[in-house]
Amino acid sequence: MLQSPPVVLTIAGFDPSSGAGITADIKTIAAHGCYGVSAITALTVQSTAGVRHVTPVDPKFLSDILDELSSDLKISAVHVGMLGSGELASVVADYLQRSQLPHVVLDPVLNSTSGARLLDDAGIQVLTGRLLPLAEAVTPNADEAAMLTGSRVEYVEDMREAAKKLHEMGAKGVIVTGGHLDMTTDVLSLANGEIQTFKSERVNSACTHGTGCAFSTAIACHLAQGRPLAEAVLLSKAYVSAAIANAYPIGKGFGPVNHMYRMKNHPGGFAKKLASGKD
Repeated sequence: MLQSPPVVLTIAGFDPSSGAGITADIKTIAAHGCYGVSAITALTVQSTAGVRHVTPVDPKFLSDILDELSSDLKISAVHVGMLGSGELASVVADYLQRSQLPHVVLDPVLNSTSGARLLDDAGIQVLTGRLLPLAEAVTPNADEAAMLTGSRVEYVEDMREAAKKLHEMGAKGVIVTGGHLDMTTDVLSLANGEIQTFKSERVNSACTHGTGCAFSTAIACHLAQGRPLAEAVLLSKAYVSAAIANAYPIGKGFGPVNHMYRMKNHPGGFAKKLASGKD
């Protein structure tokens, strides 16, 4: 019998186009050799063109799912994405406090790329007051870091300052992502004052839907496999860049990244390289 892989739990919303949210997280978890389980916080009406409507799930339903999963499985890491409301954010915070699960990665999903609001004011208060201190790592992009800290976050130095403020709010590891910069730059800041900067060339592509979900979920997978946070960030950044580079057009808006590009039989993946005779 094969040895079971690490189990990674993702708590997030449902994106019917599978570019982001729960289904994209499951693809990312599978691509990293882990086993994914999930708890949905909200249902959305959306496509690659944007988010049209959000319906949060019943809070007790979410709580029951989380408790059921914990009673049955050894969970090695948790990814927290879209929360949807303050009530649901409180359910997740209560669960994480009582379960004391390792390697919690918090992706503070506040707004969609199309501008739809995905977390209310009460939810932001729970996120900053209760969830930040429970997470091993939090992964805001520049806009999210600005909303959480009340500061302008535009340049790399702004990203470092925002990370410091998030530490003051209780965050342990902070990764502020700078996909908006000409040279994509992510800043990793630890509570002990250690700061590392990760840079890569920009991949020119319209297939960028779900990059934040893929990045934060990949970090959770690497932590579940025993890697230190800095290595997890480096590997996850490389994964997302390759997933963008190997993406193919889906839909009329911003297409999804290719989460499964490593599969030999997947479009844009190793099959193309094998056919061309390249390694």
